[in-house]
Amino acid sequence: MRAQESNGQERGTARRTLLGAAVLGAGGAALGLPGTASADERHGGGGYRSLPRPTVIGHRGASGYRPEHTFGSYQLALDLGADVVEAGDLVPTRDGHLVCRHEPEIGGTTDVSAHPEFAGRKTTKTLDGVPTTGWFTEDFTLAELKTLRAVERIPANRPHNTLYNGRWEIPTFEEVLRWQDEQTRRRGKQVWIYPETKHPTYFRALGLGLEERVAKLLRKYGKDKKDSPVILQSFEPSSIQRLDKLVGNPLVVLLSAANTRPWDFAAAGDPRTVADLVTPAGLKWIASYAQGIGPTLDLVIPKDAAGNLTTPTTLVADAHRAGLVLHPYTMRNENPFLPANFRQGTAADAYGDPFGAFKVYFETGIDGVFSDNADTAVLARADFLGR
Repeated sequence: MRAQESNGQERGTARRTLLGAAVLGAGGAALGLPGTASADERHGGGGYRSLPRPTVIGHRGASGYRPEHTFGSYQLALDLGADVVEAGDLVPTRDGHLVCRHEPEIGGTTDVSAHPEFAGRKTTKTLDGVPTTGWFTEDFTLAELKTLRAVERIPANRPHNTLYNGRWEIPTFEEVLRWQDEQTRRRGKQVWIYPETKHPTYFRALGLGLEERVAKLLRKYGKDKKDSPVILQSFEPSSIQRLDKLVGNPLVVLLSAANTRPWDFAAAGDPRTVADLVTPAGLKWIASYAQGIGPTLDLVIPKDAAGNLTTPTTLVADAHRAGLVLHPYTMRNENPFLPANFRQGTAADAYGDPFGAFKVYFETGIDGVFSDNADTAVLARADFLGR
């Protein structure tokens, strides 16, 4: 699309915008920007501001190449150059341990259906208002979950990943924290992780509150400080507010489509939608307890009815003005996940032109991005920065 093409001068402008955003983020409190002082005073500039910009975040590890939320996936993300690894999406077991799964329903990410001893555990529950059928982590002890093995979640798009089905077990969050330390020693540089509290309102109602468990483990391993290499995220603002009272870590509010409501808002009767949260007033409110937002990419650049990118919104500038960093999600190489104008062919497992898409998104001034393909993101960043 012509509107999204850029010449060398525009690239230079984009790079200056990114640099300006980093400076603005670091100095927001000193400038007296709305909503930044209290959050930055509690959490400080923090080590997260020293991460490369744009930051490459390995989404569930290197999930473009390995079954997600496994040590195979996490390890490969580091090998491919990710600055941070999203390890992991945290859900509890029946006996209160935190494990890393994309969702509490594990029928699509493990081989549980092949275990006849667990056939009777299959059930239907209402998860954030949606009837969901399958097997749920909260119905298993940790010992039982450790008998399962991970499988590829989207085999139609990633048939080659099925080669690795059954190779890795489900990691616990405590194992991830130990793995982080081991990798930091082995690689000679600090490894960062970016865990998410999943469906915290749902689990709190079951007596399995997530935030206290997360905080307890972070304190145990000395990773609950403002400069600790652990960024915490959630789609529920109240979960981030609760974490803000428990730990000093940098905190990020995830934002879905503009017309949606966070589930904790729906449960509490709060009428605000994501559209309200991405206004200057909404961002100021978020900045009073968090240091960043993780918006869906469509909130940064909307798509038209045909799926093509249109004109960027003011979200990046508005968030930076509030002192927040932006880490949108999720970049993937396969055609179905790319904007229509960057697809090549129609095959569901074929790569389109992610480099072209990365370039357009980086030009908006985002501070980082979640990607299933860390190597692609790292190369795209090098192209963008002219290295």
